[in-house]
Amino acid sequence: MIRWRKGEVTGVRREWPGAVELEVATEDGRCRALAYPALVGRPETGDVVLLNTTALAMGLGTGGYAMVVAVPDRLPADPAGPGHLVKARYTPLQATVAGADEQGSPYHEALREADSVDGMPVVIADLHSALPAILCGLYSHAGDGDRPRVAYVMQDGGALPAWFSMSCAELRAREWLCGVITVGQAFGGDLEAVTLHTGLLAARHVLHADVAVVAQGPGNLGTGTRWGFSGVCAGEAVNAAAVLSGRPVAALRISEGDRRDRHIGVSHHSLTAYGRVALAPARVVLPELPGELGDRVREQAAPLAARHELVTVPVDGLLDALKAAPVRLSTMGRGLEEDTAYFLASAAAGHHAADLLAS
Repeated sequence: MIRWRKGEVTGVRREWPGAVELEVATEDGRCRALAYPALVGRPETGDVVLLNTTALAMGLGTGGYAMVVAVPDRLPADPAGPGHLVKARYTPLQATVAGADEQGSPYHEALREADSVDGMPVVIADLHSALPAILCGLYSHAGDGDRPRVAYVMQDGGALPAWFSMSCAELRAREWLCGVITVGQAFGGDLEAVTLHTGLLAARHVLHADVAVVAQGPGNLGTGTRWGFSGVCAGEAVNAAAVLSGRPVAALRISEGDRRDRHIGVSHHSLTAYGRVALAPARVVLPELPGELGDRVREQAAPLAARHELVTVPVDGLLDALKAAPVRLSTMGRGLEEDTAYFLASAAAGHHAADLLAS
């Protein structure tokens, strides 16, 4: 289950808030390794580190790092401060965090009886890579001085540490996000919450967000079966947003560049999550794409109208907004030029959320 290696840190490659990328020499050769200082301390050149090299051996893309499990000769100090939520529970690296909704939190009273997000638009996507594109579409609606406050609520279907996402770190630094909330087993956000429901409530009542974006962290687990993919959580997010009196906006996963037929046009992930898992109605955004792809998308999405409202959104100007994104746009190894339709679909969902705010 775990491939263990011991190595020596030979250099620091780069770092961003919450994570340090290292060069490590092991018996198998040199490799990239990632450490989360909040969990294991900050490795320095010359340190011996224990590594989990499973993702490297499997050739995973998003998770293609050796993960630092410990710096055994220089253990970090015991954590200080409040917090008794345990995440990554009953694993060797289970960690305690301070939950926004737990007793003793300064936000506990605000969240204890909270039961509504007051009509807040909640944009829901399958993949983490949709996040910056959604923001591009949303912010293309307003000038810098009129930007709404947007919180990212990160589900635990992909990476568990929010620190893994360089996009999140940069979007926070540029104030494109007012905060990151990690829910379920995910951790490392500006706020921690037990469930998606309390995460959405924290977005509204603690961060005072105007809009929330919900998606799993980087990475996506799938088996090529109808139900065996972590993106089913997108349908559950529709239900959570609706039960809390939010306005769910469903971003379709659309591709023109994927080699797998089940993801061409509207992905089966979106059709299953929104068509079968989501029991509450949402606004499903159809980007106004030209040609055969546009025809295919409209035909594939048509059955969703039995439960949801299909909203056609023009894509005029969205490509320019995407080209100006403050972070690199990439999904499944494809950039904006290789899979333009994917990013336009996500941006269109953000654009529609901005329309809802203005209405």
